[in-house]
Amino acid sequence: MIQLKHDQVREHLRALIESGLQVGAPLPSERELCKQFGVSRMTVRQATDALVNEGLLERVQGRGTFVSRPHIDLQLRLSSFAEEMSKRGLSPSARYLQAEETEADPVVATALETSIGVPVYHFRRVRYGSGMPISIQEDWMPAKLAPGLLTEGMPASLYATLKQHGMPPQWGEDTITTKLITDEEAELLEQTPPQAGLYVTRRTFSGETAVLCSKTLYRHDRYSLWVPVSSPSPTMSGQQLPNTRRK
Repeated sequence: MIQLKHDQVREHLRALIESGLQVGAPLPSERELCKQFGVSRMTVRQATDALVNEGLLERVQGRGTFVSRPHIDLQLRLSSFAEEMSKRGLSPSARYLQAEETEADPVVATALETSIGVPVYHFRRVRYGSGMPISIQEDWMPAKLAPGLLTEGMPASLYATLKQHGMPPQWGEDTITTKLITDEEAELLEQTPPQAGLYVTRRTFSGETAVLCSKTLYRHDRYSLWVPVSSPSPTMSGQQLPNTRRK
């Protein structure tokens, strides 16, 4: 019976949210919900906990429970930020923090499979979805792939730039971790530290050529990672998976 009541409260709150409660709107108090459904505070708390875990609600200590901004699924696929935002009905934009031609340091040179000191473009941007800060992204690209790029103004999309210069992004390698954001990153992402972020480093290739290396810090409260998986084919069972790239 408790589980039934818990489901009723949860689905009632879900219906309230889906019927038009605005982001940031407060929920009815636990006391009101207890009285309305004739249940204990524990049952109400179980219902709201479930919706907090789904990302529909968020708790603010000392203030209450509120309708949360929707999470964005981060699907691992080789597409531009603008394409990902557009698929989710959000308007993409960016604010450049840095744009320069510099020399590849040892870390960048290794990632781009080039020599230390070769010219590379370096960009750092805050990426937005419909005005909401989503991520801080840093990119390095060999300058020889798009000569004179910075004289043409800030590129709207590095993927589009690479396509225009005959080096379309075709595949990549991602490494995903978490990290504590700095005070500067918290300010850019409109968060209050201490917070953790989803940290993705990517190498992007066109054929066998490394064309871009990126580091992106996503807000943990706005992104969830979605990774499709499948069982191995019968011919691969018990065997070592082949390398995806030639050495």
